[in-house]
Amino acid sequence: MDLLSDLNESQRQAVTHIDGPLLVLAGAGSGKTRVITRRVAHLIRQGVAPWQVLAITFTNKAAREMAERIAALDAPPGATACTFHSLCARLLREFAGECDLSPRYSIYDDADQKRLVKRVMTAAGLDAATINPAAALSAISHAKMRLQRADAYADQAATFGQRQLAKVYAAYERALHAANALDFDDLLMRMAFLLRDRPDVRQLLSQRYRYVLIDEYQDTNHAQYIIAHGIALDHENICATGDPDQSIYSWRGADVANILEFERDYTNATVIRLETNYRSTASILAAADRLIACNRRRKEKKLIPSRSLGEAVTVVATLDEHAEAAEIVQRIRAAVEKGRRHDDIALFYRLNSLSRVMEDALRKSATPYRIARGVAFYGRKEIKDVLAYLKLLHNPLDDVACERIINVPARGIGATTLRRLRAWGASSQLSLLEAVGRIDEVPSVGAAARKRVAAFGELIGRVGECIDAPVRQILEAVLDATGMERALRTAGGEDQMELANVQELVTSADEFDRENPDAGLSEYLNQVALVSDIDRFEGSTGAVTLMTLHAAKGLEFPVVMMIGCEDAILPFQRMDRTGSDRE
Repeated sequence: MDLLSDLNESQRQAVTHIDGPLLVLAGAGSGKTRVITRRVAHLIRQGVAPWQVLAITFTNKAAREMAERIAALDAPPGATACTFHSLCARLLREFAGECDLSPRYSIYDDADQKRLVKRVMTAAGLDAATINPAAALSAISHAKMRLQRADAYADQAATFGQRQLAKVYAAYERALHAANALDFDDLLMRMAFLLRDRPDVRQLLSQRYRYVLIDEYQDTNHAQYIIAHGIALDHENICATGDPDQSIYSWRGADVANILEFERDYTNATVIRLETNYRSTASILAAADRLIACNRRRKEKKLIPSRSLGEAVTVVATLDEHAEAAEIVQRIRAAVEKGRRHDDIALFYRLNSLSRVMEDALRKSATPYRIARGVAFYGRKEIKDVLAYLKLLHNPLDDVACERIINVPARGIGATTLRRLRAWGASSQLSLLEAVGRIDEVPSVGAAARKRVAAFGELIGRVGECIDAPVRQILEAVLDATGMERALRTAGGEDQMELANVQELVTSADEFDRENPDAGLSEYLNQVALVSDIDRFEGSTGAVTLMTLHAAKGLEFPVVMMIGCEDAILPFQRMDRTGSDRE
């Protein structure tokens, strides 16, 4: 296949660049993914070993699509296409000994983190009236994105509230360490510190990955910046692709300065602009150009349309949000009457709270809709219960997983027994599962409760005998030994949906086993821990899609309507640390 024949001149220059730093400023719809995948294939055709190519993007879905497109170009297998988090999760298991970790560490999701921080706050005598657990986790997350450990955070704590947060952060870190667990931010922070503190590891990875390509570079935070530059430090074969105008994740720690200052970091960088837009009509691009020209921090570029003028962008002023919702319902009805499907249509908003009035109007008009922020598959209770068994088998120190399923399905182990078991284990510096194994030593626990706890420990021991089996086999052993599947099968009502979800989990494990014959439980848990809602986004549902602008990034719909386009909402007005208003 000719990799260059259908590319424009700018795309061709970006694809054929070999050595040295490269900044590709890729406007919306300019064929960015095509350039990245063709560039990977071109590097391999020029003699670069596939395993020396590392392509990093921001969602698992994008990484899968990238890998599929590279394979479709007849490129030999071996190049790595992944997210920052999955790359770090994989490397931290490989270099666990250098990071004071066991390779069998757990990855805690949002729910696990909330459960843990509430527990450590209770143990420290801090209640939610003093410090909101969600706010504490947010502060800890931002500190980790700045590569600020608990001790450094405490050193800079100036107010009473900050000193209280510092105590929570320190206790949270101790609990994570005891459980041999990491949260999402730890994956990046630990990897950044490993590259900083271990030159031998950094050099090894620099030799392994001789060519580094990073998509959506404007969305990188400080930790990701350190990781990318650490790997590329020795050879500087780093290709950053992105667009400062599309930087919308500063609230998640993204720093647009990373792309704006790329040429300062690499003074010999080649800069290529992809300005031809193949996605949107000329009228849409003209409106976008006029709006984005108001941004103060950006790199100048044009959006050159390849499509005709198209319909004009329509701005509708209404009296209030109820009139706005009524107007949109009418426009949806008109679009459907003209032949559009409901799932062709998307409604975007800046804040989740804006959807309420819109939802009311859609329900009253019997318009089918779905909200993309709905409970993700892997976040459902029954799925998290089953996965908690797998996590405990994989990492017996994982107290959060053990606590979650010690009485699931119900086996008569009450809250009082659990509290005494946990307290005794903590005083003896034992994990919860280790305490379960020594239940006869725990005071103030009755004979019946001791018997039930001991039975749970024996169950975990039996199922653990198949820890090295294919994931589907482990899952089926868990469901059979625990009685979870039987309980869901004999129940009625919503439990039948829960049973279907659990059966879908078994199917996912079977697919994982077939697609990854050399992998095991560790890799499977990595995969499910790092899946996001948008990774599982499905297009054809027969319903109008409602989602935030942030969640919509990278998706396309034939008909798009935006609500709440008013001052202080879009763009959203908040105060930065300098006191300036910003989005």
